[in-house]
Amino acid sequence: MRDDGAGPPGAGVTGVVLEVEEFAVHDGPGIRTVVFLKGCPLRCTWCHNPEAITFGPQRLAGHEPRVVGVRTDVATLAARVLRFERLLVESGGGVTFSGGEPMAQARFLVAAAGVLRPLHVAVETSAHVAPAVFARVVAAVDLVMVDVKHTDPEIHRRHTGRDNALVLENVRQLVAGTTPFVVRVPLIPGVNDDPANLERTARLVAGAPALRGVELLPYNTMAPAKYARAGRVFRPGFDTTRPPRVDPTVFERYDIPCEVL
Repeated sequence: MRDDGAGPPGAGVTGVVLEVEEFAVHDGPGIRTVVFLKGCPLRCTWCHNPEAITFGPQRLAGHEPRVVGVRTDVATLAARVLRFERLLVESGGGVTFSGGEPMAQARFLVAAAGVLRPLHVAVETSAHVAPAVFARVVAAVDLVMVDVKHTDPEIHRRHTGRDNALVLENVRQLVAGTTPFVVRVPLIPGVNDDPANLERTARLVAGAPALRGVELLPYNTMAPAKYARAGRVFRPGFDTTRPPRVDPTVFERYDIPCEVL
């Protein structure tokens, strides 16, 4: 269930967790535990986690049917994550909340972030949430990894189901703020990998004091195999056989560090 992030964090706050991945190395600095929260308001045509879209527990079909998504409370989640607290701290790592869209469960996320201190807390987000919710979560974490899928509102709507007005407003919050952030661009062939879009993305964040860099994520070709199990039909609307154009020099011209993951 989505919430607005209001209310005091603490005992009794629950959320729906898709899965917990331990010993991750591409979701923030150091070694990390990644908590995937269930539910997302977007319908990206390239989504590589279709099982994360719905907000409640869901049965996946296949030879071994299983239910994904478990409602849990903050204390239970914290106990699991903190088993490896020493390793995470010594590696310079921590915990990352991903999804789905983790900010759609803002109250749970903020409460968990508070309990998990002194771990470094990061969030991976599409930024398609109300600006007040976005600000509340940003204030509770140490690092924001924000997707900028496209700078054009109509292309964004065509491929995600929503325009990018909220995303751009929230990215501007980060640009004007002090919380460290990374821009992530999922490179989709023929959708957003053109130089003009990447340059507009660079201009959007260039010069931001808290910007740590840009990460380019080429399209995940393994995604379509997941759709049938999640009861969905894969309709990409782009050429999945064509590799995306990968050009970090667009960002480097704006003195923005850029890494291809």
